[in-house]
Amino acid sequence: MWNLFKAELLRFRTWVIAFAALHLLVLAFLTRVVDLAQQPLLVYRVFGAAYALAGLLLGLYQMGGYRRPSVWLNLLHRPLPNGKIAAALLAAGIVALAVALAMPILALAGQQALTTARVVDARHWLLPLATLLIVACGYLAGAYCALANRRYAACALVPLILLGIGGATGTGALALQALVLLWLAVMVAAVFRPDRSAPLRSAPLVIATALPLQMGVYLLILLLGFGVEMLWIMQGSHANNAGTPPPGGHNESERMSGRDRMLAGLATSAAPEASLWREQVSLSEIYGVGTQVEVAPVRNELTNVMPMEFDDGERRLRWVFSHDSMRYEGYGLADRRRAGVLGVGPGHAVFPAPALAAGDLPGLREGDAVLLAGDGLYQYASESRQVRQRMRLPAGEILAGVAPVGESVGVISDRALYFFDTRAVLEDDGMLTPRQRVPIPGAFGDLRDLDLIELVGGYLVSFSFTRRPDDLLGAAPYQTLLRVDDAGRAETVAQRAIAYDYPALHRYRAWWPSPAMYALRQAATGLFAGVDPLRATNPPPVPRSMRALAGALMLLSLLAALWLTRRQALSVPARAAWVLSCGLIGLPALASLWLLYPQRVPAQAQTHLDPVTA
Repeated sequence: MWNLFKAELLRFRTWVIAFAALHLLVLAFLTRVVDLAQQPLLVYRVFGAAYALAGLLLGLYQMGGYRRPSVWLNLLHRPLPNGKIAAALLAAGIVALAVALAMPILALAGQQALTTARVVDARHWLLPLATLLIVACGYLAGAYCALANRRYAACALVPLILLGIGGATGTGALALQALVLLWLAVMVAAVFRPDRSAPLRSAPLVIATALPLQMGVYLLILLLGFGVEMLWIMQGSHANNAGTPPPGGHNESERMSGRDRMLAGLATSAAPEASLWREQVSLSEIYGVGTQVEVAPVRNELTNVMPMEFDDGERRLRWVFSHDSMRYEGYGLADRRRAGVLGVGPGHAVFPAPALAAGDLPGLREGDAVLLAGDGLYQYASESRQVRQRMRLPAGEILAGVAPVGESVGVISDRALYFFDTRAVLEDDGMLTPRQRVPIPGAFGDLRDLDLIELVGGYLVSFSFTRRPDDLLGAAPYQTLLRVDDAGRAETVAQRAIAYDYPALHRYRAWWPSPAMYALRQAATGLFAGVDPLRATNPPPVPRSMRALAGALMLLSLLAALWLTRRQALSVPARAAWVLSCGLIGLPALASLWLLYPQRVPAQAQTHLDPVTA
């Protein structure tokens, strides 16, 4: 086994050394241009996809050379168990990838930590491990694609998709990557055998192969629906690209100006002051409070929601947030030397949560910045190089955005809208007390537009919940207008139901093909992930028509499985298990049954094809 491992390493040593040198040169060039550790999530995903592709190609090339019948026979006719042969080959491939991809990243992190003033946290030292796990997953997927039956070999690519869409962060992301790696290892072990064309016999191995295959079929159905939507758009009748959106629908509401949106909401109001408010809306300036933080940052996450840095242009300094110290660390933009630590107050206390530079406050000088961290808002003063806390929301709320609103400052959290006095912001450096707190009449993840005007004694605020109208996770679109007085009392003065622009068949396209696969997908993407209050939604129940459609497809799959299993050499327990799974899962299970057992064999070979027996 050791000799086989060494021989496989020697086989690829020239390519590994060349690739590692090229990889290191590319990283060194990029790090001269930007700080790679502070890039947004999209950049991390591009790098991760490239590394997974590199592993996939190596797996395809390595096992593609062994899968030829004569070579495969010669490989397995050694005085070693099949498992040890597989372990030697796969270990050699993973070691080669570690040298070519993970080691240069580790070397770059060491160079950054020892020779530069850039921030290198503990989470950054985990990036080489995350890279190795991702590239190893791609490598095992490539090995499986090369060795498995071509009818279903591509199902090994499905677990790789989970790495890109999973919501886990930090060590949770590493756990998810390790779980995918283990799953792919089981799949490769299932096909690393002398007769690779023989159907699987063990029930655990059948399940390990069938679930990714069924999820792959489910994703293909979704992709087909996406293609239909593209044809819909090309036809010109899609609601998103129609010249005139359907009246009363969410597309019309989203294309409206803030003034028109408020007027549309007031048209349904029965309040005595509605006509007066319509005149005021027509004449007044419309304000909005948007969100600068779309996703709540989590401490020690491997990636960044957005770059966690800001520049002090007046002092030519760059401040980068450190998850280790929970403070900002600075360095000069000209000389690249360390410029100290930035915390809260004169003593530079730690921030209670990862801080992001976002928003705006009246009276900010050149070089100043507004920082949002958890439930607090902070102001950085360039002249004194100090951070003062200006606002603190109730415990448990997450501050998502801040903007000037006439003579006030509007602040929005995941639960409420707050108004602060602008004069207090300008005249005082201490903590500010909100004048009004307006609870958001819906889930924050559904809120798309917030428009308001100032009244003589308060505000008229419009909330439009149309963020996810074409998704079954979004709330049914609606608009609510509140009258807020000086004491902070809020009264609903209008409620407008906004129509869907898409039929239920389109909105629930991810659910009705297979409710079980949809539930599995949601569970998989949420594995090891925390709950983000900024993404909370309030979806309505699934319509009866969609439940009926899903039930009809499951019944059709069950009946088709009864017919199909009679043409396959399966034992009675295996046949019952497949028929039941087709009835519960639907079309994806039926497709996997057809792909895994495509041919009928003589009756005397039934036990050989039985996937339930050990």
